[in-house]
Amino acid sequence: METTNLPDDLKPVVKFHGHLCPGLLIGYRAAKAARDQLPLTRAEDEELVCIVENDSCSVDAVQLMTGCTFGKGNLIFKDFGKQVFTWLRRPDGAGVRLAYIGDRNRERLPDPTADRAARVERLLTAPDKELFEIGPPQTDLPSEARIRKTLVCDRCGEGVMETRTVKDQDQTYCLPCASALGLKVEAPC
Repeated sequence: METTNLPDDLKPVVKFHGHLCPGLLIGYRAAKAARDQLPLTRAEDEELVCIVENDSCSVDAVQLMTGCTFGKGNLIFKDFGKQVFTWLRRPDGAGVRLAYIGDRNRERLPDPTADRAARVERLLTAPDKELFEIGPPQTDLPSEARIRKTLVCDRCGEGVMETRTVKDQDQTYCLPCASALGLKVEAPC
């Protein structure tokens, strides 16, 4: 499909991402469905939070369409490898969880290795209920983002967020340096 024939609200998403692909469309459709379910307005600050369970192309659409970004602290990444998106509104606690189910319905959707244009068309035109399982959030509203103290790693000399350090006796290390020194490093949540 030519990008000139795309819905107007999708064009800036494609421009931001750099190309049109099925992954981007999953995030685009998830954001549109979430806006319809709650409804949502684009976040100016942290009034809206999105928890994404993947780091795929879909997250670019989520950022641009809903205003949830890592920089504002209202885009939270859980590395579960799933096309699942949860939006939560801070003012009233309302939320919605969307899980992409296109992979469950292979007999109704084009084969992922087949014609890309057919997959794109399907992702643009299918009803939300054929693309997503839509339900209530399965998580609590996270705390607002906090500005953390910056410490200096005693090995590399770089500044590092206090909550991402390892203490060993009287020394403070960033996670990569602690790992290189053989210290126990717990993965950040």
